[in-house]
Parts: sequence; structure tokens; C-alpha cells
Amino acid sequence: AVLPTGGGKSLCYQLPGLVRGGTTLVISPLIALMQAQLDDLKARGIHAFSLAGISNASALERIIDSAERCTPCFLFASPEKLKGQLVRIRLERLDIRTVAVDEAHCISAWGHDFRPDYRRLGLIRRLCPGVPMLALSATAAPRVRADILRLLDLRSPLVQVSSARRKNLRYAMQRRPRDPMPQVLEALEQSR
Repeated sequence: AVLPTGGGKSLCYQLPGLVRGGTTLVISPLIALMQAQLDDLKARGIHAFSLAGISNASALERIIDSAERCTPCFLFASPEKLKGQLVRIRLERLDIRTVAVDEAHCISAWGHDFRPDYRRLGLIRRLCPGVPMLALSATAAPRVRADILRLLDLRSPLVQVSSARRKNLRYAMQRRPRDPMPQVLEALEQSR
């Protein structure tokens, strides 16, 4: 799904994750993004855990143990975290029923945030055979979408592309003055 920011990408995996039960594995590139989603889910009383920033093996084990006991739940991880043998072994034992790849444009060398470990996410197919997978992005041109489909080995995917146009945003070009600060302050004041 290619949906604009605020267009419901998180809902695309949260609702199915709650309905399908088990563990929803969410692969995301940004710790701050994972933390925001984690906090939102927990505030709603939904079990959610993150492997972000955890390097201690016993701490990883505790988090994955919690995910194993609490279902339905959401487990957030970066693509780099999935390289670790401990994490891969433990993921094989989890009841993963949904996999969501957030910021999926990072898979593609043609995307603006190319991350090499994203290109290896096809291994999730081997760890989670037959598990439905979603790829979500706000920015994925046709060439990037083709990379996502190929590298994630998505089979018979339903591709949904929405316009990036946001009615609440306006763009305008102006000649740059010598000192732009008064214009910036005026624009800020008008936006209140």
C-alpha cells in the first residue's frame, strides 16, 4: 500500500493483527517511529514490544518471551535486528500470523532512503512461510514498487496506491528576500 502520511498505513497491519491473533511482526527502520507506534498501542491496552536498541541477549530473550506469552501482540524490529541468529531462531518459534514492512521504499536502491538490510527481507519468507505480508510506504514510485514486490517475493499482491496529495497542505513559490526570517515568522504567526 502506498498511502500518504496520516493515510492509515498503521491501521493496515494493526486491525488484521488484532483479528488474526498471534504475533504481528512489524519491520521498521526508525526507532522513533517504532516507539510512537508502540506507545500508541500500549495506550490502547494492546500488547506491543520492540527489539529496537536492545543488544543484550538476555534482554532480547525476555522481550521475545513476553511476545510469545501475550497474544495478540505486535513485535517491532529493524531489518538489521533480524540478521541476528538469536532473533531469527526465536522468531521461528513465535506464532507469527502477520508481517508488515513499514517504510518499504527503503528496500529499493531507487528509494530515497535505501538501506541494504532491507534488501535481505526476503528471508522473512523462509522464517514465516505462508504468513501474509504487507509492504507499506508513503513514497513508492513504480520502479520502487517493482523492487518491493520482487525482493519481498510477494505473491499475487493486491497493490493499493493512493495520491500523495494532501488537501491540508499548500505550496507556494516566492522570491527569496535578503533576510527570509521576517517571512518565516509571519508564516508561523499566520498558521496559529
